[in-house]
Amino acid sequence: MFNYVLDRLKSSIVVLFVVSIITFFVLMIIPGNPAQLILGADATPEAIQELHVAMGLDRPLYQQYFSWLLDLLKLDMGKSYVYGESVTVLIAKSIPVTFSLSIFAMIMAAFIAFLFGMISAIKKDSIADYFSRSIMQLGAAIPSFWIGMVFIVYFGVKLKLFPVSGFIPFEVNFFRFIKSITLPSLVLAIGEIGTLLRIIRSSMLDSLKQDYMDMARVKGLSSFKIYIKYALRGALTAPLTIIGMQFAKLAGGTVVVETIFALPGLGRLVLTAVEHRDIVLLQGLVMFITSTVIIITLIVDISVMFFNPRVKSFQQGDL
Repeated sequence: MFNYVLDRLKSSIVVLFVVSIITFFVLMIIPGNPAQLILGADATPEAIQELHVAMGLDRPLYQQYFSWLLDLLKLDMGKSYVYGESVTVLIAKSIPVTFSLSIFAMIMAAFIAFLFGMISAIKKDSIADYFSRSIMQLGAAIPSFWIGMVFIVYFGVKLKLFPVSGFIPFEVNFFRFIKSITLPSLVLAIGEIGTLLRIIRSSMLDSLKQDYMDMARVKGLSSFKIYIKYALRGALTAPLTIIGMQFAKLAGGTVVVETIFALPGLGRLVLTAVEHRDIVLLQGLVMFITSTVIIITLIVDISVMFFNPRVKSFQQGDL
């Protein structure tokens, strides 16, 4: 297992290096002068040229890249053109919002998907199964922005149960934090339930067909032990992988939901950086999001090895 983790870390470093090259050079060749963007349309050519040189933009691209990479290794991602703040600080401020949103959304999605996915597999071709499959289709078909608007109008404006915008940190007021994060998390969860429910149902059906399930029934074990201890454990590999992928996607920022609910998360930063062509901020965001996805994927793969001995044996070369 140690060798597997070490190999994954090596490959992750290579991926990050390749992504850094692509990110830097693609964004730097985009038409437009960063100095012009910072100083504005009324700036004189002399002022623009002076700032251009001061920022080191007159140097060859490869020199700019290595300077940027060295700063990146020191967690210095530069200063945002739009905000005038350190990109590292901006990302650090946004992480609690996006990660809170992602964690709550995945907890909701996993709970609902596991509940209905297991019932659907155990009661195959029953009314419960058809109902669960309908949930799959609805979750995949309804756009998140439409669900968000409906929730805002009904739960926020009409019933006044939840705030319609903004984010309250949990250290300020835990109860208000829960209220501020509930609606956007639920909107995100609905979008993830369909895929996860389908995978859980399929994995449970495969697990229920295994020989060890027949042995468990012959031994007279209770239904709870059969379905939870044996069937569910044998079906966890694929759902855990999907949960990890979904969380990694959400942790990278959810532009639509964060915009609808006016949440100051990574998604809003990405949108602002794109709208204002803030290259430094975009570079930092891409590298941070890539690193987050790699770390989460590695954690999920290690978790799968613990839950499924067959995967562990395969990784160790026993099969």
